[in-house]
Amino acid sequence: MTGTAARAEALIGHGVVATTPVAGGDICTTTRLRLSDGRVAVIKTRPQAPAGFFAREAAGLRWLAEVEGGAKVPELLGADDDCVVLAWVEPGKPTVEAAERFGQALARTHAAGAPTFGADVDGYIGLAPLPNRPLETWPEFYASRRVMPYVRAAVQRRALTAEQAATIERTMSRIHDVAGPAEPPARIHGDLWSGNVVWGTDGDAWLIDPAAHGGHRETDLAMLALFGLPHLQRVLESYDDAAPLADGWRGRVPLHQLHPLLVHAVLFGGTYGARAAAAAKAALEPPAD
Repeated sequence: MTGTAARAEALIGHGVVATTPVAGGDICTTTRLRLSDGRVAVIKTRPQAPAGFFAREAAGLRWLAEVEGGAKVPELLGADDDCVVLAWVEPGKPTVEAAERFGQALARTHAAGAPTFGADVDGYIGLAPLPNRPLETWPEFYASRRVMPYVRAAVQRRALTAEQAATIERTMSRIHDVAGPAEPPARIHGDLWSGNVVWGTDGDAWLIDPAAHGGHRETDLAMLALFGLPHLQRVLESYDDAAPLADGWRGRVPLHQLHPLLVHAVLFGGTYGARAAAAAKAALEPPAD
């Protein structure tokens, strides 16, 4: 028995009869588990993970799973400081029908709401810290807890020039003008890029690796668009049918993409700093819908 299998058995109380490495993860080691009761699970491990890393993921999965009829998340089987164990979702092909169901389900998840903008504890987006101390309005929260900490970090890492930082700071100084109509806190995934959507063979889309918190629903939708998602237009149309988006939402996509672009600038450098500055500039000059 491998150490990973033994770790899973100790955590979930079921025997592991086979293990298979899962390719694709660059943050955690992921292993598929066949359990003695016939179920299939997956364990994600990372030695010396940041404090609370897997606990935050587990809490986010539980919180998203509370929503009846909401976007699907894998069943949480166990979590500890160095790992998390989930029910396995067998990957399939994205379909238009699944995209439509996903849009409707995501709208229900968002509509379930949150107590405030933020969360009671800080979290992670990938391995990067995610400050969550609540603030009363979304513009304040986004500027203070999402954008400006990463502007400072990106400048320190020379992933953002002083001129690019100034462009983003100008946008943040006017965020109340460009944020759109006020909305209550939504229950959002928080890191909803296409890699965190698994299209299952059951015909549904499943959410993994959340950075869940109370935020703006347009943030999740903008993140889906950042790196592309199959059938994205059908997802958005289905979402809008279920929970109509506020006028001008398309023009606010660059604003909501600003934070993940800054995260990528800090973590990976390259052209992400320039892309973040361009998004900030576009947020000040949104096109008409």
